[in-house]
Amino acid sequence: METDEAKWRPCSSCKGDIDFGELYYVCDVPTCNRGATDLRFCSLECWDVHVPVMRHRNPGAIEKHAPTQGEWEREQAKIRPAPTSVRPPSTSTAPSDGTVELVDEGLPHDILVVVSKLKAYVRARSGMNTSDGVMEVLSDRLRTLCDEGIRNAARDGRKTVMDRDLRSTR
Repeated sequence: METDEAKWRPCSSCKGDIDFGELYYVCDVPTCNRGATDLRFCSLECWDVHVPVMRHRNPGAIEKHAPTQGEWEREQAKIRPAPTSVRPPSTSTAPSDGTVELVDEGLPHDILVVVSKLKAYVRARSGMNTSDGVMEVLSDRLRTLCDEGIRNAARDGRKTVMDRDLRSTR
């Protein structure tokens, strides 16, 4: 695991570092602690900054301790097991036969959209709210679309996925 020494995560407000084993704060409002949001603050002053922005009614800050670097690495190993084989980066051009190897090992399964922008779009377009579950489904569809674009670029002998590779008119 490649991490800067003593750096765990950034503060959600000032973007300063929260070090491993250091005291930090989370908001006690559940919407601030969901997977996609997961707000954390290096100080009470930083927590105070987010309260008027989020328009909480009765907020509170909860003190927590960041994990040690060893605890964090063990936790991450459970979430994302290390790949069993490591491929060196390819310096050759895409295969001329139009095939490409799509690697699944060690592939991150993160949300691929900006949640706030998607929710704002849906609200502006229709006045509707957007469930957090939509982000996972949409990210899966984006992965499928990207895989198709990768195959199309390889078929054309390129190592760069372009907009035309994502169009379904092929």
